[in-house]
Amino acid sequence: MVKKASDCAARTGRITTPHGVIETPVFMPVGTQGTVKTMTPRELEEIGTQIILGNTYHLYLRPGIEIIKEAGGLHSFIHWPRPILTDSGGYQIFSLGTLCKITDEGVKFQSHIDGSYHFFAPQKIIEIQIALGADIIMVLDECPPYPATYDHTRQAKERTTAWAKECKETLSRLLATNHPLPALFGIIQGGAFQDLRIESLKEIAQIDFDGYAIGGLSVGEPKEITYEVLSYTCPALPKGKPRYLMGLGPPEDILEAVGLGIDMFDCVMPTRHGRTGSLFTSRGILNIKNAQYARDFTPPDPDCDCYTCRNFTRAYLRHLMNAGEILGARLNTCHNLYFMIKLMKDIRQAISDNCFLEFKGDFLALYQRL
Repeated sequence: MVKKASDCAARTGRITTPHGVIETPVFMPVGTQGTVKTMTPRELEEIGTQIILGNTYHLYLRPGIEIIKEAGGLHSFIHWPRPILTDSGGYQIFSLGTLCKITDEGVKFQSHIDGSYHFFAPQKIIEIQIALGADIIMVLDECPPYPATYDHTRQAKERTTAWAKECKETLSRLLATNHPLPALFGIIQGGAFQDLRIESLKEIAQIDFDGYAIGGLSVGEPKEITYEVLSYTCPALPKGKPRYLMGLGPPEDILEAVGLGIDMFDCVMPTRHGRTGSLFTSRGILNIKNAQYARDFTPPDPDCDCYTCRNFTRAYLRHLMNAGEILGARLNTCHNLYFMIKLMKDIRQAISDNCFLEFKGDFLALYQRL
């Protein structure tokens, strides 16, 4: 990552990939199964989306890696010309609970679709993601729940390190064949235990990845713990590499994390909220289904210039949601993603102007009003 500007610990940067340049800090809409729910690729481009996220676990099960390879890779299959990051699927697998069994060799799991059995080893995860053709890929990791015991968290940390080494070795072997290879990010685990986090960070950094993700957060822990972990993890990360906080979505949390030095974010929250009628606005989250909006003919967010806010009213969006019309979910999602992408653009500008803390304070002062 090429660093551009900084303001305290907040920073802007540029990541170059085969499918384009990513300006950071950046929010990545989640396209788990090769689609950002309710949005077309063209609409994502129009609102300024730089990169989307796909999920190895889901794409492996359906439609299957061979079909995507025959289509020319994930970019071609989903008609998305810009960068893609693929998550290794570790979180999804481990969330299966009794449907998976973890060993030092990898993870045996049962498909949530048809009950068939599969096995993911670190080498296989890398081979699958390369077959998908993603620009940035992730190592296989073990994500412990919150809360988890010290021993459980330590074991997950040790497995994550061992698997990370295998992932890097697999990529290095493929490099020898002159295969066009993606950037590989390592994942730091350790739960809420500071000593385990620091150990994980040192072990993963020693392997030398193209970027570093902080995993095992946004899994139900209090926000204070999230911030605390970031406060001692971020300063110790390699300074010239991208830092990715997995699964964080609330705007107020993103502002806090940017201020601590995080560069990349992803979360299903904007799309999930859109489908259920919750809209991000400059003054907080608005539940568009509330009766008070039945005759409210103002835009969802008067300070927003997205397609939804320029053309439709709160009353109309409420009607669509209450009538079960698909257009309601589409317009809400379009707004929420535009809001997040515009927020990241404004954050980048504030850092460049050396006024990030002032921007953060002004944003939060308004955002709490609803």
